[in-house]
Parts: sequence; C-alpha cells; structure tokens
Amino acid sequence: MTLIHRTAAELADALAAGETTSVELTQAHLDRIAAVDGAVHAFLHVDAEGALAQAAESDARRAAGTLLSALDGVPIAVKDVLATEGLPTTCGSKILEGWIPPYDATVVSKLKAAGLPILGKTNMDEFAMGSSTEHSAYGATHNPWDLDRIPGGSGGGSAAAVAAFEAPLAIGTDTGGSIRQPGAVTGTVGVKPTYGGVSRYGLVALANSLDQAGPVTRTVLDSALLHEVIGGHDPMDSTSIDQPIPDLVAAAKQGAVGDLTGVRIGVISELAGDGWQPGVMTRFQESVDLLVKAGAEVVEVSCPNFVHAMAAYYLILPAEASSNLAKFDAMRYGLRVWPEGKPDASAEEVMRATRDAGFGDEVKRRIILGTYALSSGYYDAYYGQAQKVRTLIARDFEAAFEQADVLVSPTAPTTAFKLGEKLDDPIAMYLNDLATIPANLAGVPGISVPSGLAEEDGLPAGFQILAPALADDRCYRVGAALEAALVAQWGGPLLDKAPALEGASA
Repeated sequence: MTLIHRTAAELADALAAGETTSVELTQAHLDRIAAVDGAVHAFLHVDAEGALAQAAESDARRAAGTLLSALDGVPIAVKDVLATEGLPTTCGSKILEGWIPPYDATVVSKLKAAGLPILGKTNMDEFAMGSSTEHSAYGATHNPWDLDRIPGGSGGGSAAAVAAFEAPLAIGTDTGGSIRQPGAVTGTVGVKPTYGGVSRYGLVALANSLDQAGPVTRTVLDSALLHEVIGGHDPMDSTSIDQPIPDLVAAAKQGAVGDLTGVRIGVISELAGDGWQPGVMTRFQESVDLLVKAGAEVVEVSCPNFVHAMAAYYLILPAEASSNLAKFDAMRYGLRVWPEGKPDASAEEVMRATRDAGFGDEVKRRIILGTYALSSGYYDAYYGQAQKVRTLIARDFEAAFEQADVLVSPTAPTTAFKLGEKLDDPIAMYLNDLATIPANLAGVPGISVPSGLAEEDGLPAGFQILAPALADDRCYRVGAALEAALVAQWGGPLLDKAPALEGASA
C-alpha cells in the first residue's frame, strides 16, 4: 500500500515507527494533487512550499521528542471558507478573489498547534450555497468515482480531495448537510459535530445559527482523531459550548470491536419512501441489519415535523445569509467594480456594480429570498413561522431520543447526479439535503458512513447516524461498528473499488 492510500491513523503509526517522514508523505500527497487535480479540481489553492516547511518542522519535533499531537506530521486540506493567515480565502466567490486574511480561524490555529501541515484550500459552492459544488465561481469539482458527476456540496472539494487520495484528512463545514452529503456521494466519512462543539471563529458565516465545521476522512477513527484536535471551547466564539468534548477516539475504538449490545437504533420513518433511490434504500436496510447482528435493538420512530424542515431551512438560511453578506459592499475589502461610464459614481452605485459582478446566481437568489423574508410585513409570516417550525423539529428529536440512543437514515436520497443535471432546477437541487437539514436546525451531531454501492449506477451511498447534542461519541461508536462490519463484508474499504484516476484529464 502506497503512502497516499493509508489512513491518517496508519500514517501516524508509520511516522512513529520511523517508516517515513512528514516531508516524504506530504510530498507524496502534493505529487498526487499535481497528477490528478486537473481532472478532479478539488483544490482552489495549493500551498506546497508552506506544507513542506510545516512538515519539516514536524520532523524536527519528532527527532527532538516534542510532538504536538497524535496527528503531528499528517497533512490536511481545509475548505476555503475558513480564514488562513497568508493564504487566499475566497469562499468560492469572485467577490473575495485574492483576499488573504491577516489571521487564522480557530480551527486552523488548532490544526497548526497540533502540527498538521496544510496542503491547501478546497473548492466549494460560493459562500457554501449549494448541494453540488457547481456554484463555485472557479469551476465545478468532479466526483472521483465518475468525473461526469457531482461530488456533493457545498464541501465537494474537501470530500473529493479525500476520496481521490489527494489528502488523508480534510476540514469541511456543514450548514444543511455540506459535510455529510458530499461524504455520502464520494464514499468518505463526514461528521457534523454538535453545534458549538467546534469553534466558528474565522469561519466566514453563511448562516450563523446553522454553520458547523467538522472532519472529512476515509475512516471513522480518522474523523475521531481529527475531531478531538479541532473540538473544544473557544472564548472567541460566542456560540461555543463551554464543556469538554467526549472521548471520541475511545468511542470509535469501542465501536470497531463490533458489539452494540444495549444500543437502541431509531429508524426515522419520515426519511424514506417515494423519491428515495431504491439502491440507496437497499444499502441502508442492509446496514441496519448489520447493526442488529452487532447486538443493537432497532425501533421505528416518527418525527412528523421533519417534512417541514426543508421549507423552514430555506427561509432561515437565506434570511441569515442576506444579513451576513451585506458586509461585502466594495468599501472595505474584496472586489470593487466601478460602474462603466460613471467616473463620478456614488458609493451605492459602486456597491451595486460590485455585488452584481461578484456574486453568482445562487447567492443572489438566496439574498433576494432572505431579504424578502425579513422585510416589513413578511417577517412574522415567513421567518417567524420558520423559527416556530424549527422548535417543533427540536422537540421531535427530543421525543425520538427518548425511544432510541441514535437515529438513522440514508444520508442523501440518491447517489451523485450528473454535472449540470439540476442547475436549472434549484428545488430539485435542494432536495439532496432532505435528510441532513433537520440536524442543523436542531444543532445535534451527525455522521455519514459509506454504506456501499447502489445497484443502479455503482456509485456510493451513505448511512447517517444522529445523536443528541453533546453525545457525539454515540455517532462514532455506532459508525465504527457499522464500518467494521461493512469493510469485513467488502473485503476492504469501499474506496478500494473506486476507479483509478491516473491518466484522467479535465
């Protein structure tokens, strides 16, 4: 097995055993990026010089016996929505083209403090608005399983980088499923931590009450290792929870043993039925059966207000987004476009021209929707009602968790669709987040684990596990148990079945 095909945990062990160096494995991943990213387009910016310098520092620490963490020396990719000092942060938008932050997001600071070399910044839907990474101003990312298909969104770049073996680890952000849904369609593991469990400081906000950064990896254990690095309280973030995170690595290792005796699994009845791809549902049911074989008890739970989750989400998110994006006004930073033929243009005219040129169609669509929902006379009818539905969804979770320790569903209704297939139908695009949105509205943690390949197209499907707030360890225990059972059944990781990318062209 080559260096790039090893998991992060295996790479950490190889470094500890002296089998390789951080410089060597960082260079191996940079070589992989150079070889295949022309076809995948997972990265917007690659920092080869910086990554190798950080790797050299890690090797020096190892020689001196002063390691910073278990993952010291293992490289990582970061979604381009997190501020990185000295590196471009564009959020996939022309309006921030060339912007270089003067500071690091807390998540990035924690990665550096743990000694992980940062390979670069990954592609994303503009300001994280989308379900396919086709709304990036810098071109779409392609799914490594089939380069004609989407890698999920908005964090398709992070998921594709991990699935294409361009990075062993990545950071994504999840506002309505943007870590878990890309994980499902690329055969990777994606985790949305409890809201407030990972700092949002330095994360360019889409919707403050929904956004959450989290791990994108190839195994549940790798996600646990990374989650423990980035998690914890941050006084710089007013939404950060001042409580220690559970022992996630121990939970993943416990689950990998394969014993779920006494664990109650709740199958959400509303997240199935018409519109769900048969192959996805087949893999889901097979996964539930494996959990039963591991000793879990399965019950069916009803969350009746989940049917209103998407409508509520697409009022709350645009409302918060329209407010957040008001700061991109051509006055302080980012793009500035002067109206053609108007040398004496007013500030308002410059702002209008800049926002028209700098924002893409999906961002404009959501700004308009959000501004309307917050406008006088409509606030109570739309935004106010959506917040009431959000409360009902949180109550559904509370009632369901009285019956079960975790809740499960398919992560996404279908496998990856073809690039361009849903660009002209925003509602069809939004439906891809049907199963993931409720967790963001309620702030509970979730994980997506690969469940196999759908019969119809041979593409990956995902299995979602949700837990109560601050009980992220339950996601890791059940996820690791399912992963161990499936890998044993497959005879190796699902990504071993992915087509080789060597020789691919954009």
